[in-house]
Amino acid sequence: MLLARSRLGLLLLGALLTFLLYLLLPAAQHEQRLAGSRPDEGKQGRQAANATARTGMAAGEPPVFYREVSAGPQASGAASPGRPAVLFLHGQAFTSKTWEALGTLALLAGEGYRAVAIDLPGYGDSPPAEMTATAQGRVAFLDHVLQELGMRRPVLVSPSMSGRFALPFLLARGDRLAGFVPVAPVGTKDYAAEQYRRVQTPTLILYGDRDASLGPQSLQSLRHLPGHRVAVVPDAGHACYLDKPEDFHRALLGFLCQLK
Repeated sequence: MLLARSRLGLLLLGALLTFLLYLLLPAAQHEQRLAGSRPDEGKQGRQAANATARTGMAAGEPPVFYREVSAGPQASGAASPGRPAVLFLHGQAFTSKTWEALGTLALLAGEGYRAVAIDLPGYGDSPPAEMTATAQGRVAFLDHVLQELGMRRPVLVSPSMSGRFALPFLLARGDRLAGFVPVAPVGTKDYAAEQYRRVQTPTLILYGDRDASLGPQSLQSLRHLPGHRVAVVPDAGHACYLDKPEDFHRALLGFLCQLK
């Protein structure tokens, strides 16, 4: 009887140890992967930690909420010499906060770029603006934003819904942009191939390979831009910057580095 109880005790102790190992080993492996297999993420985290976030409301009418992140020697908000400023618009379900949360603003600031994201009228902290009801009004709106924020020939990043603002501005004021990065924007079919062919702005066309609608649809129109290149983000949907931020950032930085 005593021997049977001893064996039972040993069996229970072994089962308990096995259960504890089952709980602890995956956590240890997860920590090891985070610490050792992705050094770029650590670098990006350090950049974000050292960054200074600044928000404000651009003066004039309409008022526009913006946020920018500057790091290191760029704390004043100025870009390094020879590097363009970058202005981020957003999709319908998002705001300027998206680019801060992804670390995009901090990453670019760490590379010496002035990176600014705005809330489009009626989104986030920007009030609605009647002037944006027409394409001409949306061009005037972006003119106003660039003037108030002191951004001379920036690179314009335009995902999804914001194509309603960026595309008419590109066609009317392309010479005021150092570069254009459309991310599966809406409204590309509203313009003819000949209109696109007149644009000389360097362009990076970005979309996710799992975006079966706006990605390839916008490419059919945007491929008429003379100075374009295409980057397809693997295993990513319509908001490819959310699905694969590292791949998105790599493509964006590669494009920015090649601009003169």
